[in-house]
Amino acid sequence: MLIIHWWEVIMAKWRRWKKVLQKMETKRILSTQVKALAENVCMSAHKTRRVIDQIRGRSYEETLMLLELMPYRASYPIFKLVYSAAANASHNKSFNEADSVISKAEVNGGTIVKRLKPRARGRSYPIKRPTCHIIIVVRDSSKKKTDQDIYLETKDQWKDPIIERYLEKEREREKKEKEREEKYGQKNKSPWFPTWWGKPKA
Repeated sequence: MLIIHWWEVIMAKWRRWKKVLQKMETKRILSTQVKALAENVCMSAHKTRRVIDQIRGRSYEETLMLLELMPYRASYPIFKLVYSAAANASHNKSFNEADSVISKAEVNGGTIVKRLKPRARGRSYPIKRPTCHIIIVVRDSSKKKTDQDIYLETKDQWKDPIIERYLEKEREREKKEKEREEKYGQKNKSPWFPTWWGKPKA
């Protein structure tokens, strides 16, 4: 016989609801954001970060205008990445480019490419070419999903697996008892089973 204590049911429900709420929050954030990633850009992360810090939190049109006027070499790959992120948002999620905002912009260091430069007397000097990874996240400031819409999309996830398993075992047990009654009942007696023994135990 399966025994489930009341605190196990409460803890299972609490864990399940916590996961569902986290999924709802993640889905709400992802529904209004689009990410674009550029890996192994041949540039130092320090030089790229001074450009990234200027565009974080700005609108899409203002960002493009600012990147066109900045006199840094890192402006061109960032310009292409911002344009790509806005194109992804417009094509995949039907965002309006005029309402797009750079919600997240970060630079991480990548692998360092090592080369050798030939010098006099057969010697060689090492050359280290740093690379970086650039992440741009575009958010639509006009599009916001309500909690009701997210709940309707994820309402099937609110079923508790422990309770569902317990109910399934109860249904199987009732089905077996019904089959046993039909097989060994008063009407349908087994030929080898004596009547004075009564019903067999479960």
